[in-house]
Amino acid sequence: MTDQTAVTDLSFSSLHLPEPLARGIADAGFERCTPIQAGTLPRALAGLDVAGQAQTGTGKTAAFLVAMFANLMRTPPHPDRPLTSPRGFILAPTRELAVQIHKDAELLGQYCGLTLGLAFGGVDYEKQRRQLEAGVDILIGTPGRIIDYFKQRVFELRHVQVMVLDEADRMFDLGFIADIRYLLRRMPEPAQRLSMLFSATLSQRVLELAYEHMNEPELIRIEPEKVTADKVRQVIYFPSMEEKVGLLVGLLKKLNATRTMVFVNMKRTAERLEATLRANNIDAEAMSGDVPQNKRLRMLRDFHEGRLPVLIATDVAARGLHIPDVSHVFNYDLPQDPEDYVHRIGRTARAGAAGDAISFGCEDYVQSLPDIEAFIGRKLPVEAVDKEVVAEVVAAPHDHYSRGGGRSHAGYGGRGGSRPGGPRSGPRGPGGPGGSRGGRGGPRPGDRGERPRGLIAPAPPAGTVAAEAPRREPPPRRAEGPRDPAGAPAAGAAPAPAPAPAPAPTPAAAPAEGAPRKRRRRRRGGRGGAKTAAAAGGPEAAATVSGPMAAGLPRAGRLALLGVGLLIAAALTWWALRL
Repeated sequence: MTDQTAVTDLSFSSLHLPEPLARGIADAGFERCTPIQAGTLPRALAGLDVAGQAQTGTGKTAAFLVAMFANLMRTPPHPDRPLTSPRGFILAPTRELAVQIHKDAELLGQYCGLTLGLAFGGVDYEKQRRQLEAGVDILIGTPGRIIDYFKQRVFELRHVQVMVLDEADRMFDLGFIADIRYLLRRMPEPAQRLSMLFSATLSQRVLELAYEHMNEPELIRIEPEKVTADKVRQVIYFPSMEEKVGLLVGLLKKLNATRTMVFVNMKRTAERLEATLRANNIDAEAMSGDVPQNKRLRMLRDFHEGRLPVLIATDVAARGLHIPDVSHVFNYDLPQDPEDYVHRIGRTARAGAAGDAISFGCEDYVQSLPDIEAFIGRKLPVEAVDKEVVAEVVAAPHDHYSRGGGRSHAGYGGRGGSRPGGPRSGPRGPGGPGGSRGGRGGPRPGDRGERPRGLIAPAPPAGTVAAEAPRREPPPRRAEGPRDPAGAPAAGAAPAPAPAPAPAPTPAAAPAEGAPRKRRRRRRGGRGGAKTAAAAGGPEAAATVSGPMAAGLPRAGRLALLGVGLLIAAALTWWALRL
């Protein structure tokens, strides 16, 4: 939502909106409509479906919110509508965009008396569920959490009067098309509801979705040939990989950028860049899809309020967020999708202000530049890398990252994280160097570091020397005379005769007294099974196992063989009788 100065002559007062809604619009400071609002609001207020395309930051959010509030206030709900059935439904691709829409809806609809519900993943599962169970008039959310609650029958969609899809092409990119169709098919027929679809870009597949699930929507395009805003000053540098970080640090200090967004392509790059900027006295934080939702919202709030000067982000933050007074946008990594470039630089030069979009064409991502320039219809001005601008970079602390490339967190037992078991010392445990598996303390039962029970004698008491592990040795020699504890022969004992050669080891030889007893596994089947069965079963069993074919078979096998023989004999007898 924006109060962009590129406005038309159509004023909000001339739209004859309900008085509570007009008061909210006046409190937001809006007087005249932007081009996308002027093109869509008269049709939407008349109950006609619209699909709007306009540049990022031109007021699409305000357009569908005003139309939704006006329609719900003028049209009474269905008399059979249950409390858990929302009347308005807004679907957004990302959590940040859903939160932004909810915030704008609170501002515009503060006097309308309509309750708002917000459902998105990552936080407050039970809290959001209780809110929806209590009943809301307008539900705003992301596809995943919405479908989760819907399948649990927390709410229903049979009485939706107004439906909005925001950033529809982004939903296709994120793979939400099946979820969108699932939800649209459970709403009233397109002719029985008002449907609106908005996006910065409308591809052919999005239009197919619109004509399939909307009631003859009218397509509103606002200057589609102007892909980027006119007041965005775009420039590109071509630094080497060694100069890239130093150039960013130097430009941030030279330009005195107080509210800057730096876009990268990978989460790992964002975390490393955050550590490097902090080591060079630049307050920055990295936001990516893996950052917990509470922390992401806190980052956006701090950046919005000016407490955080530099926000590093992947493309998760490039869509739909309205943050005023963003002075500079850095494409530290050129995006691989040209449309993402448009959405990134659309974070600046909003509300009619000017802004700078600075891109780095490094050797890793410069191959995307021709597609970007073809998409925006112009060549990016090139600036030479000034060696005086490239700053001397202070390296980030080595322990800021794990060896796997991620941020180190105590308690997770990762390869590079700090281990709760203390510093690395002693032999390696099963969970990697310096700690047990998972970083939870001692070894688990069954791990390699813990010996199985019953195989080895217990450890000797403290103060004694631990005996070596028992080895397989031949049977003990003939016992000598008694000996005293010191090891010398006892007084009066006859001298021991010369040791005779040790007899060959036999299976029946008993181990020496005091030696750990080896656990013997009982054999099932095999050649020894027949002997054991014969010994246990007496003469009858011995007679059963006699014979060359039955030798070495288990008892079940012998019985099966006997049964087969009997069947063959019976068959032969029957055949002989028939002859």
